[in-house]
Amino acid sequence: MTDVVESSGLPMKIFYDLRGNHDNFGVSEAGGMYDYFQKYSINAALGRAGNVHSVTLQSSGWKHLFVAIDTTFDIGLRGPTNLFGHPTDQLLETIDSELSQWDSESIKLLTKTSFGHFPMSFSAVTESGRSLKDLFLKHSLSAYLCGHLHTRFGKNLKRHYSSDNSHSLSEKYFQFNIHSSPPNRGTRSENCSEKAKTPKEFWEWEMGDWRKSRAMRVVSIDASHISFVDLDLVSGPRKTIILPTFPLDSRFMQRMSSPNEYACESLSASSYNTIRALVFSVSKISSVLVKIFDSRSGSFDLVLAQAMKKQEMNNSRGDLYTTPWNWKTFSDPSPNRFWMQVEATDISGRSSFSQLRPFSINGLTTKVDWKWKEFLVMGCHMASLYHPIFYSILLSLLSLLVIPKALLLSSRKNYKYKNFSSYSNERSICRRAVAGAFWMLMELSRMTAVWCCLLLYVVYLTFFHWLSGHIFTETGTVGYMTRKGWFLKSSTGQQSFVDVPEVMVLVLPHLCFVLLPTILIMAALAAEKVAFHDYYISVTAKKEDDLGEGSEKFAKHATSHGLLGFCWGRWIRKILLAVCLAIFWTHWKSCWIILKAYDANPIFYSPVYCFTVPVLLIMSYTALLVSDYIL
Repeated sequence: MTDVVESSGLPMKIFYDLRGNHDNFGVSEAGGMYDYFQKYSINAALGRAGNVHSVTLQSSGWKHLFVAIDTTFDIGLRGPTNLFGHPTDQLLETIDSELSQWDSESIKLLTKTSFGHFPMSFSAVTESGRSLKDLFLKHSLSAYLCGHLHTRFGKNLKRHYSSDNSHSLSEKYFQFNIHSSPPNRGTRSENCSEKAKTPKEFWEWEMGDWRKSRAMRVVSIDASHISFVDLDLVSGPRKTIILPTFPLDSRFMQRMSSPNEYACESLSASSYNTIRALVFSVSKISSVLVKIFDSRSGSFDLVLAQAMKKQEMNNSRGDLYTTPWNWKTFSDPSPNRFWMQVEATDISGRSSFSQLRPFSINGLTTKVDWKWKEFLVMGCHMASLYHPIFYSILLSLLSLLVIPKALLLSSRKNYKYKNFSSYSNERSICRRAVAGAFWMLMELSRMTAVWCCLLLYVVYLTFFHWLSGHIFTETGTVGYMTRKGWFLKSSTGQQSFVDVPEVMVLVLPHLCFVLLPTILIMAALAAEKVAFHDYYISVTAKKEDDLGEGSEKFAKHATSHGLLGFCWGRWIRKILLAVCLAIFWTHWKSCWIILKAYDANPIFYSPVYCFTVPVLLIMSYTALLVSDYIL
């Protein structure tokens, strides 16, 4: 950052570096030896204390309020946890106060923008159940700018919020589309009076990381219109950057207030009269041209090509270019019929182009779909989903164990292989699969010792601690983790609790990718043993003169190839062994990550968590080998 300040010639005080979860890994106390943010950040160097800062800029009668928020947790757990922002009720009160500082004045020309590290989907609620989302809706932000997720999850990590759906049950956990509200609701019943209430909505725009993706974003606020351009600088710096500021990209307009603004054009007609774009260039620009295309025919037909003029009286950092146009000509009920591109040519003849993007003068928004990764990290509120997912998985695990056992004990049926073999003639694949799975679970419930160990392990994970370790520094306090979170004991003997969502990256993968496959594979091993036993009996139990021949064949095979070779000759056993090894690898990889992160020695700190699954798998597979030997 020192190099950036020196090369740009800009004063250091205008820079603001915001703390994120990586700045807080393994930090047990603010200002301690591991708190590098307090040692090297610009904020610390300038003495900016506290987790909320605001600044108001004024231009042409407009006030633009920017509020920065730091919701990192006070206790800095090491990775792979420490993925969530943790706003407190007190912090929300402070943010509310900063966002409200101009509300008491009769100011109509006001925009509010906030920025922080964590997206809404990775921000926990407070103890009283309040959230940043509700606070931002209350103040109708122009946008909330954030980071955290990196470009490996996608480049379309954006989400629109509105008060229409904010109280629905599904919105607490999911939002299936980028736009929260129905398309352009209420565009025919706009209230243009000055007393009309401002629609409650805001955009969340997550951006990629600089460290690996070299992503950078330039944001512009043109009167009430906020726009941005994202830059990918992996291949090197850009000679020219173009940011159109009006008309707005119809994919990322305000979904409720933009139609109102169009209908009440008398209130802001002046902002519609010109096309505007910012141009940043290391070389002198000789000409700027705006092109508008009509896509109604299915192809992009050029309908306007017009030169733009540089505005000399300009207080923005880039050069502002404008051109007048008849904006009413481009009023259309389709939000993506018209597309715009700006071309800038420097004195050496090199041309640069802005991204071709749709626009809608009517204020109508274009539908944008998430990819599955983008929905997973932006459309799902992870902190709220933790408990429903955990208890659903827990109920599923207990059902797989308890229901077959209860049925076996309460029913007079023996539920042997022959009871389910009739389903092999079923045409329905689902019925055959369900019957086969239920039979395997019944066979697992007959293995009393293994079944009891599995049940006790599930109970242990529910009520007792999973692991212990030095979760801050190598010489720090030893804490322990449960499904509810981390419990820390201070030198004075007092216990503190680190909130729930941080442990979901350890709890849910273990249940889904280790314990659940373990139960299923052990059931399959038990069923394979019984099925092969029945097959062996059916082959050898023939008429008397064939019996000796059949037994002699199996004995000869086992003697010549050994017991191990005999087992490997069965392809189903090979598949089951491969799955067992995959579970082993997944579990030990997780244990190794925990060991490195928290110094959680598995022998002393976490023996039940680390060794139960491997021991049970070894027991089950050994039981099959012993059964083969006896057979």
